[in-house]
Amino acid sequence: MAIGGIWPSLLLMAGVVAAVGLCRSLVRRRLHAHPHLCSFLLEAFSTFQVCACTNELCLLGNVEPKPHTALTLTYGFTVLHGSTLTGSTCNPCGVLQPLWGGGTSLRAGGLKIGAQFMAAALARVFMHFVWRLGIAEVHPGALSQGCSNPMQTTEVQAFCIELLFSVVFQLSILQVEAVKPSYRVHLIALLITMLVYAGGNLTGAIFNPALAFSLHPKCFYDNFLIYSLVYWIAPSLGTILVAFVWKSFLGYPETPTSEF
Repeated sequence: MAIGGIWPSLLLMAGVVAAVGLCRSLVRRRLHAHPHLCSFLLEAFSTFQVCACTNELCLLGNVEPKPHTALTLTYGFTVLHGSTLTGSTCNPCGVLQPLWGGGTSLRAGGLKIGAQFMAAALARVFMHFVWRLGIAEVHPGALSQGCSNPMQTTEVQAFCIELLFSVVFQLSILQVEAVKPSYRVHLIALLITMLVYAGGNLTGAIFNPALAFSLHPKCFYDNFLIYSLVYWIAPSLGTILVAFVWKSFLGYPETPTSEF
């Protein structure tokens, strides 16, 4: 029986966060002697949490009052992710920065990106299973959706928006590296919320290739070229541009790892 309101969704997301926290703790304790496997699993669990929660958050976008509820939840869960997923990027673009700047090896970067896309796909499968249970009123409608058409503008404009937002986000991440972590997580959450408010109605303001794949797999299947250009290539180009400017023009020897 479906339950109304946002509380079932909030409890579901809280359960995901708690389960991922337990899994990450076990991985750290049991696999510390295997750094590559440990890094792979930590990144996978972290990305799973972000993608699963964001899939559920997208169903709450029309909850009244709009858009205050959605933006408040976006800010709150971004802070929660940042506080609980320390050390993980959960975004292939966050791996590209240190790769370009020489801060990580190609093998380590490839493992992290592979873990992120694997977790993104698993998160979508998991959420579909949960939605089939019909716990909340919004779940049955989610199952019947095809491509949700997140692009509400032209392909060129969508490409430019995702490119610009990626540049703004990645550059801001680098600028707040020296800020105390307890403050930094709120600054990043505020920035993400502002970007979602500014461009969410045009492209979804995702600027995360793995998350985009998890949120809109049907769209990628129906129109792979356009969606890969907008949601994979554009944010990746923005990240590489920031890393290039950071190293070549600002004089920093290497690009720090972009993480929560």
